[in-house]
Amino acid sequence: MSRRGWFLFSAMCVVWGIPYLLIKVAVREIGPAELVFVRTALGAVLLLPIALGRREIRASLRPWLPLLVYTIIEIGLPWLLLSDAERHVDSSFTGLVIAGVPLVAAIVARLTNRDERLTASRVGGLLVGFAGVALLLGFHAGGGGAVPLLELTGVVVCYATGPLIIERWLSAVPRYGVAAASLVLGALMFAPVSVPKLPDLARDITAGPALAALGLAVICTALAFVLFFALIAEVGGVRATVITFVNPAVAVVLGALVLGESVSWLTGAAFALILAGSILSTRRKAPAPAQPVEAEPVPAP
Repeated sequence: MSRRGWFLFSAMCVVWGIPYLLIKVAVREIGPAELVFVRTALGAVLLLPIALGRREIRASLRPWLPLLVYTIIEIGLPWLLLSDAERHVDSSFTGLVIAGVPLVAAIVARLTNRDERLTASRVGGLLVGFAGVALLLGFHAGGGGAVPLLELTGVVVCYATGPLIIERWLSAVPRYGVAAASLVLGALMFAPVSVPKLPDLARDITAGPALAALGLAVICTALAFVLFFALIAEVGGVRATVITFVNPAVAVVLGALVLGESVSWLTGAAFALILAGSILSTRRKAPAPAQPVEAEPVPAP
């Protein structure tokens, strides 16, 4: 991987590792719905000019129904559940639970695609990963109650399902167009309940939660999409997904250093199991090399 690739990879590991910390700080004074609105609205303001400049908005709006479903599954519902759950549980715990997304994604892929085979190694990976999740949830079962755990479970399922919608119905749609349009739709969804509360929120909010919300919108949403698309272009989609194995570790470290959240050896053991299971359950056998064929002339654009 090139230096540019390593830079983008490292940046994404951090950029998508800090949302849990920022959400934990922001929800001290900002309601979950208002936080999602601020994040989507500001993110849309920053990404929309890029998408318009690349002329990708019109193409992204043609498959409007899959785009709407994607917005609900990947942005609206999980961001709302995540923000509400973090009012009751640690940010580091949240990051570790979200590490189970590749495990659920492997099962969803198998249920929706018969060509996705669960080999012995992948089944073993699922068992190991879910053992880590069970250890993590069991150890923290009494920390915030059952509701936050159910909310985080919903987040994991949503995050595992969103890429499937992209793959099935939006794979040919320009990336910036999908990102910008989904953020606009997300902001419109939460505007009716959030906009009336913004004047009181702006008057009473303190610097910490305000900066956290701003960081979520600018760094973890708008900048994150730009960096992630650049990373995919540089190293490919398969390598780019490896950041999902590093983000939880960043969340744990930041939660411990910044917020003073406790990290026990059981937490570390659970993360190790989840990480190992995610790697095994999402690993695919490399395809056999194709036989060389005579290249056909490509017409000029």
